[in-house]
Amino acid sequence: MSSPASARSYLFVPANRPDRYVKALDSGADAVIVDLEDAVAPSLKTQARDTLSDWLAQQEPPPVNLWVRINAADTPWHADDVRCFADAFAGRIAGIVLPKAEDCNTIRHIAQHFTGPHSQARVLPLIETAAGIAQMRPIAQAGRVERLAFGSIDLQVDLGIQCEPLEGELSHLRIEMVIASRLANIAQPVDGVTTSFDDEPFLAAAVSRARRSGFGAKLCIHPRQVNVVNQGFLPSDEEMVWARAVMDAVAKSDGGAISLNGKMIDKPVILQAERFLRQHR
Repeated sequence: MSSPASARSYLFVPANRPDRYVKALDSGADAVIVDLEDAVAPSLKTQARDTLSDWLAQQEPPPVNLWVRINAADTPWHADDVRCFADAFAGRIAGIVLPKAEDCNTIRHIAQHFTGPHSQARVLPLIETAAGIAQMRPIAQAGRVERLAFGSIDLQVDLGIQCEPLEGELSHLRIEMVIASRLANIAQPVDGVTTSFDDEPFLAAAVSRARRSGFGAKLCIHPRQVNVVNQGFLPSDEEMVWARAVMDAVAKSDGGAISLNGKMIDKPVILQAERFLRQHR
């Protein structure tokens, strides 16, 4: 699996389905999110928490890059979720996914529960309400925040926006999330889920849109989506050919003006070429 900051795919798995934990970890996803929120009915929340905590306690060594989506701060399960996974298991999980993140105080409270000298646990805030959008920049700068994630479906409901399939109506909010992440100097944000898992061309188009918008990863709801997402956030063959040509032209230059195929090569172009080459490794 990739390091947290370079993860491209985050695959959800229901917390009340322990039979799927290992399958998710073996799916090729860069990260797995065991979900206590949307995937678990209210009557099963406590049982699902116990199931996951028992499973985590038995894992030696603990799985790499496994996250837990706890319940939101305004629910009756939130406090116990935080005590369990941010405190008791902070050294055994990659971090906490916080749904409906709307303020820094909740994030600080969770971070305070990350105990133990070896805990590197982080917070992945899901921005999926109007209040969350309004607080994106301070949330991105809060301590322990790994990167932001875009809860596009919940946000549509909260804002009363009816979107086309590729969500052009939310484009400006995506750019705001990219800007907030850049200002906070954290990893590129994580795009929301695509609910169709058997339409690869549509998923590929959604990933391409997210990448062009400055996102670096995507939430997945089915293992079939993982490979398309992983490949979609890598440079294409054409981009790699271009990047190698740019760096070859730079290597052959004598310090003067550089051009390639009739176009000038300046510092931003070189930085983009270098970025493509790093991503491909």
